[in-house]
Amino acid sequence: MLQERKLILVTRKTRLQELKEKYCTLGQAKFYIEHLGERFDDYVTEDTLYSEAVKTVLAQLKQAGRVQLLERSMLATYLFSHDDVVIVLGQDGLVANTLKYLKGQPLIAINPIPDLFDGVLLPFCVADISDVLRTVLNNNMGIKHVSMAQVTTNLGDSLLAVNDVFIGPKSHTSARYEICIGENKEQQSSSGVIVSTGLGSTGWFKSILAGASGIAQRPLHKQLSKGLAWDSSDLYYTVREPFPSAVTQTNLVFGKISNQMTLKLTSKMAENGVIFSDGMENDPIQFNAGTTATICLCKTQGRLVV
Repeated sequence: MLQERKLILVTRKTRLQELKEKYCTLGQAKFYIEHLGERFDDYVTEDTLYSEAVKTVLAQLKQAGRVQLLERSMLATYLFSHDDVVIVLGQDGLVANTLKYLKGQPLIAINPIPDLFDGVLLPFCVADISDVLRTVLNNNMGIKHVSMAQVTTNLGDSLLAVNDVFIGPKSHTSARYEICIGENKEQQSSSGVIVSTGLGSTGWFKSILAGASGIAQRPLHKQLSKGLAWDSSDLYYTVREPFPSAVTQTNLVFGKISNQMTLKLTSKMAENGVIFSDGMENDPIQFNAGTTATICLCKTQGRLVV
C-alpha cells in the first residue's frame, strides 16, 4: 500500500437500475421503455459498461489502500475525513454533487464511458486510475480550483453549491420575498432566484441569459455566454420571471456578487419555500416566512485533480 489514507469511490445508479427500482422488475421496465418506442438495449449497454468500470476501478483502488464505496444518495450524510482521497466515477453532475460536500480533499474524476459522456469535469479514463492515484498519494498532482457559493440562514442552516443555488418555491408557483444586494432592496414575486458560480455559468445560468437576451437583445449576453473561469471570485444572480405589481418590483433582477459582497433574501412565503444547490432537490433548506438566506462566495474551493 502506498499510504493508509482512505480512498472513497463515489458512484451513482444507472438509468437501468433506477428503472428497475421504479417498475420492480427488468421485464416491466423493458415493457415500459419499448412501449414508448425507445431501445431498451441502450439502457442495458450503458449499465453493463458502467458496472464493468466500477469493478475495474474498485480492483485497482483495493491494491492501493482502504476503499469505501459510496453511492450518490449517501453524500449528504457521509462524513469525509480531511485526508480522504475521493474518486468520482462520472458523469459531470456527480462531480459537482460530490465537490460541495468536501473541504479541500483532492477529487479524481473518472469518465467511465467516454463514448457516451462528454466529461467536461472528467479529465481521466478508467485506464488512468493507477497512475493518477499514485501522483495524488505522493502529492505530485496538478490541481484545478473550483469556486463555490455558500448559503447560510438566520436559522443556522447552510449549504454549498458548485454550480448554482436555487431559492424559490417547491412547485410551479410564485415565490414572495425581499431581495437585498448591497444597499439596494425591494419586494419581489417570481418563480425563484438562481445564483451561479463560475463553473455553473455554462449551465442553468447560460440558459437564463439566452432567454433574457432573446427578449431584451442586450450585449451583456455576448460577454457572458462563454462562461467564467471555474475559480472566478464572482457569483451572478438572476431572478426568474419577476412579476411587477403594486407591492413587488423588478429592478434587482440580475447582478454580480463580488468577493466580500452578499446577497440576502428574506422569505414572505407561509410554506413550500426551498433552497437547494446543484439540482439536489432531496437535500434542501426550508425557506419559509421569517427565514433570511445570505449567499456569498465560499472561502473554501473545490480541488479537482488534473
